Amino acid sequence: MTDTPFVIAGRTFRSRLIVGTGKYPSHQVMRECHAASGADMVTVAVRRVNISDRSRESLLDYVDTERIFILPNTAGCYTADEAIRTARLGREAGLSNWVKLEVIGDERTLFPDNEALIEATRILVSEGFVVLPYTNDDPVACRKLEEAGASAVMPLGAPIGSGLGIQNANNLRIIREFAKVPVIVDAGVGTASDAALAMELGADGVLMNTAIAGAQSPVQMAEAMRHAVVAGRQAFLAGRIPRKMYATASSPVEGMVGR
Repeated sequence: MTDTPFVIAGRTFRSRLIVGTGKYPSHQVMRECHAASGADMVTVAVRRVNISDRSRESLLDYVDTERIFILPNTAGCYTADEAIRTARLGREAGLSNWVKLEVIGDERTLFPDNEALIEATRILVSEGFVVLPYTNDDPVACRKLEEAGASAVMPLGAPIGSGLGIQNANNLRIIREFAKVPVIVDAGVGTASDAALAMELGADGVLMNTAIAGAQSPVQMAEAMRHAVVAGRQAFLAGRIPRKMYATASSPVEGMVGR
């Protein structure tokens, strides 16, 4: 099958891999990982960027903004009001009117507060934001976020930074089946096979940070993730064979010598 472009809110991206800017050993390693990943969109926590004094060094100095689109996020926000204020701050500082919207509901698991997330999505969309909400792998929540005006939905594969991989493949299949906006698996990826599986399930993209930044060799892992996302997408388009309980001979027995 011929692939379709990866388009969010009318903007086309070359890569279906989105990466972060946190937890790297250094800004230089981060920059090398961005290049190795092939990503043309990276997410940046508004609260980690020095937007009051641009004369001081910032992690944005190490992002190739000629090639890479900046996606501000509201990491660390625990209420809808807090997330809305943070998104507005990022836009006023000139980062973007796009936002990866995070409203955390539990400090230990970092699971999203879906009720607050839907409320914040509705308000920010009404203010002209392009909202990409990070949510649970809940088909109903994803549907409500889409109805609230989200330009994509970003269900988790597993808890943030856990590296557990895709925990509920069937939910992701259901979300993909009914979503009319791009589905981007966000959080929980640990290694390349996790990213490939997310794409094989039909995800339009994968977002990750810790899996690359925390690897023993971050640059090498970034390259591995780049290939995994491409391979997973190709496998999804190709269509896997059905699963069967018993073996099926790969070579036909008809016409063989002795038969």
